[in-house]
Amino acid sequence: MTDLPNRSLLLDRLSQALAQAERDSTQVAVLFTDLDRFKIVNDTLGHPAGDELLRQVAQRLRSALREGDTLARLSGDEFVILLPRISGARDVARVAAKALGMVTAPFTVLGHELHISSTIGVSLFPKDGADPETLLKHADTALYQAKDRGRNRYQFFDARMNAHAQKRRLLENGLRRAIEREEFVLHYQPQIDLQTDAVTGVEALIRWHPEQRMVRPREFIPIAEETGLITEIGEWVLRTACRQAMEWEAAGLPPVRMAVNLSIRQLRRGDFPARVRALVGETGLPPQRLDLEITESSLMVDPEQIIKTLHELRGTGIQLAMDDFGAGYSSLAYLKRLPLDRIKIDRDIPEDPDDVAIVQAILAMARQLKIRVVAEGVETTAQARFLRNHGCQEAQGYAFGRPLPAEACADFLAKTPLYAVAGR
Repeated sequence: MTDLPNRSLLLDRLSQALAQAERDSTQVAVLFTDLDRFKIVNDTLGHPAGDELLRQVAQRLRSALREGDTLARLSGDEFVILLPRISGARDVARVAAKALGMVTAPFTVLGHELHISSTIGVSLFPKDGADPETLLKHADTALYQAKDRGRNRYQFFDARMNAHAQKRRLLENGLRRAIEREEFVLHYQPQIDLQTDAVTGVEALIRWHPEQRMVRPREFIPIAEETGLITEIGEWVLRTACRQAMEWEAAGLPPVRMAVNLSIRQLRRGDFPARVRALVGETGLPPQRLDLEITESSLMVDPEQIIKTLHELRGTGIQLAMDDFGAGYSSLAYLKRLPLDRIKIDRDIPEDPDDVAIVQAILAMARQLKIRVVAEGVETTAQARFLRNHGCQEAQGYAFGRPLPAEACADFLAKTPLYAVAGR
């Protein structure tokens, strides 16, 4: 399909390159790369679109290489770049950075504009291995380390990564059993009106406690997304959070808005709006008390379909928020077309008084669009005062309350004034 060498030919060329490097006392680099969230393209636009995207990626990557370098495709969206006769890691870093840049530029595929990224793991001969299979394995290990650190980057192999790779495999195996073993729990963090200090809602945050220990969300959520387990986990979170809101109300607490994070995979399911409607009906939670949070990266593949899905959700009365606003590329281009009730400022934005102009610009834009702004990660009274003085409506963070188990959160809500939820 891509007219590139396959694994067998790559191994042959790599063997030749290693033999030559040994004679010349030079180095060889193996760059293992794949496309971030490529499966979403196949799932939403179909395999013909995925195949065309791979062809275009191959063309771009070829143009980044020297004569004598090799670009091979192993399977799916996995590519390997072989760089013989290199003098050091700096040469490899330049090629890796160039390759990343070529993939982040927009693609036009079957009439759809796609914004994707890639991640690269690098191994070097002779430092990281003396044979083709070891070099490929270590480059693959470095690739997954890079993904764990945030994707759209390159990472050189380090021997300590083998222990990390083993830990990752154990986490993946544990995740597959976590729901049936009831190892997940939800904690709830209050969201506060900055002008009145009243609670306006809570955000449901997943926690995993396998075998009496805690695994941080940033460790297991990326693995759940890559494996597709996030769909099942996300549905469990949504159902559990909605039930909890109704249990609190049945216990005599005032109604509270429940915010739940959506994964990209959930949002791109064609039946997702229908599943949410069914779940709301099943639990009895009024739609206007459910606040679904999306990220800017949700708009990277087929934004038109995502916008349509969001309008369908909003049409049922469900509220919508964009999380980590300002952390991605798409906000200004799509914000006015999205049926949002809130935007959540990325936790890095409001922490420094030098960012006054940025916060003011965001708040002014949100006012024009009639969208409320929630500041995340507010940890000090000084930060809260800064945000309040500049017109930010809501906030959450340790300055107001940590994420709490359901029972402790109920106690918190019972002692704190709440706004009426309807219409907010």
